[in-house]
Amino acid sequence: MEYIRVTMENLEKEHICCAISSNKDDQVSSKKAWLADRFAEGLVFLKSVERGKCFIEYLPAEYAWNPIEAPGYMHIDCLWVSGAFKGHGYSNDLLSECIADSKVKGKKGLCILASAKKKPFLADPKFLKYKGFRVSDEADNGIQLWYFPFEMDTEKPLFKECARHPRIDERGYVLFYTNQCPFNAKYVPVLEETAEKNGISFKAVRIESREEAQKAPTPITTYALFCDGEYVTNEPLNDKKFLKLING
Repeated sequence: MEYIRVTMENLEKEHICCAISSNKDDQVSSKKAWLADRFAEGLVFLKSVERGKCFIEYLPAEYAWNPIEAPGYMHIDCLWVSGAFKGHGYSNDLLSECIADSKVKGKKGLCILASAKKKPFLADPKFLKYKGFRVSDEADNGIQLWYFPFEMDTEKPLFKECARHPRIDERGYVLFYTNQCPFNAKYVPVLEETAEKNGISFKAVRIESREEAQKAPTPITTYALFCDGEYVTNEPLNDKKFLKLING
């Protein structure tokens, strides 16, 4: 497999894997705008030359849009290989590139969000364990921070206190999200419209800065849905899934 690194120079013309629509699609434009603001902070987006979901996105942990304390670490936003790309060792390729790059940049290790059992839009814990990652911290909702230190005595990365007990004071459905996930540009408005049509109390809160993200009441900031203060899911929902969730 041949890989290409997306940069400011080629961002406009490159396909960004997880949103396959044209560059005029809101999903693509919102994600590319988010990426454009991150490259100067050290974000790396490495993808296959083929169209499809095969890429890794990472950046220095101090610039991560997650409430974590991981000084000196590299944080993996997303490692995604799916469809026809599965089973060919591409995850190993991408992770190896990340490790090599992070060591060259003098990082202490890698960290990434996952859970004890595989959840949508999170890294596969079986793969992480196989590659030598370990759990360094866990929030009340089961979201875990996994880490891969380059030296065994390296200090573990941790969640910030605001994210350890994911809960908010507001009633009704409240969604925290960012433009890091391209699907939000399409599905957040769908949920807003669905909620309005069905008389459902719903509020969408877009996190617009790293500072806001690092103070969020949830480890996952790309998409975190709460109901009456309790955390519900990190999976982007369409109208049917949202109504199914509500109706039980």
